[in-house]
Amino acid sequence: MPGGFMVLGVTLAFAAASATVFLILRCRGVGRPFGPGSRRCALAVVGLTSLVSTAAAVASATVLQHIPPVLVGAAAPSGLWLGHIRQRADGRRGVGHEMSTLWLAWLLDRMHQGMAEDRLKWCEKRVDPLWGIHELSSAANFYYEYLKERLSPEEHRRERIHSRLQAIERRLDVAQLIEDDAARSKVVGALRASRVTKEPRYERYLNDLPRLGGILRHDAERDLVRLLSSGYRAGCYRLQAFTPSVREPARLYPPGRPLPPHP
Repeated sequence: MPGGFMVLGVTLAFAAASATVFLILRCRGVGRPFGPGSRRCALAVVGLTSLVSTAAAVASATVLQHIPPVLVGAAAPSGLWLGHIRQRADGRRGVGHEMSTLWLAWLLDRMHQGMAEDRLKWCEKRVDPLWGIHELSSAANFYYEYLKERLSPEEHRRERIHSRLQAIERRLDVAQLIEDDAARSKVVGALRASRVTKEPRYERYLNDLPRLGGILRHDAERDLVRLLSSGYRAGCYRLQAFTPSVREPARLYPPGRPLPPHP
């Protein structure tokens, strides 16, 4: 009997370790399954998977005497990853995937929601809403240079970090013209000179240039969050927040005046 408990404990430990590894593989390129907002659900997934895998391993070993339960217990959690691969391959969940993860669907959904919240909080900590145009531009280049050195060529292509940086700079260039009281014709020319700013929704506000400048700055800030999200998905969790040397005295668009909804 003591030997049976020993085997059971070892099988449970191997199943927990296996479930942890495959859960991390499942979330690679998305975020941290054991972050502050997703840790509880991730631990619940690991615990539930380990218990069910151990029970299945012991039952299988009873029927098939030549298969060690430890091997079955360690292999069973691979469904966390293999089922995810099948789902991503055709964009739909197969019957096998539903059968293998039905009891984990709610926990996994909650875990992914927590991961998304953790990613957003991480990004927002690195973007100061009081930054002006020059500070936003400097921060974008600072983060881009950091990511450029650490992302693989494949991640560069997938995340399009250079395109995101260009989108930020083009929007801030036009916003800077507005802040410098440039002529309306010059602002119009700058808007239409770039694919990023050549959008009908921007031209709607050409009769209210300060408001247009605020929208452009807001969109640049949103693009900066997306650039940071690329770094988060790539695992650059140690990226330090940009600290400008001198804070600009005023914002382009006063925080008390709401921005219009984006169609």
